[in-house]
Amino acid sequence: MASQATAYGQGKILILATESCAYPGADSVGQAHASYPPNTYILKVKAPVLFPERFYLDCFKKGISGIIVMSCGEECPYEGAYQAMARRLDDVYARMKEQGLDIRRLRLTAICTVCNRAFLNEVNQMNQIVQELGPPAAA
Repeated sequence: MASQATAYGQGKILILATESCAYPGADSVGQAHASYPPNTYILKVKAPVLFPERFYLDCFKKGISGIIVMSCGEECPYEGAYQAMARRLDDVYARMKEQGLDIRRLRLTAICTVCNRAFLNEVNQMNQIVQELGPPAAA
């Protein structure tokens, strides 16, 4: 167990996974007996657009090193939600830059219900970024 913690470091990765697409995609990764870094925490959400800008900045202040917003993309069952989410994250990126936070710590991606490889790729890429950047400076 100690070797896993050393290999993956201590940076926490939060995934906001939509209940209709990305969360079943994460579940399919488990069903396929694939693994991803243990520093990853998945939060099942109805629609990530419900989270205000401040949420992301507060997460970084509280020790989250990276956030992946996994949604249904253009196939979102809530009309206009994906576009609104993309606009919101553009605003968050601007605030992150103002606060000296590397914008690579936050990513929006579309994950389908059976996108095992895409899910694993996103998590592993974020893990590499988190290890490279270290913990976020106090925002």
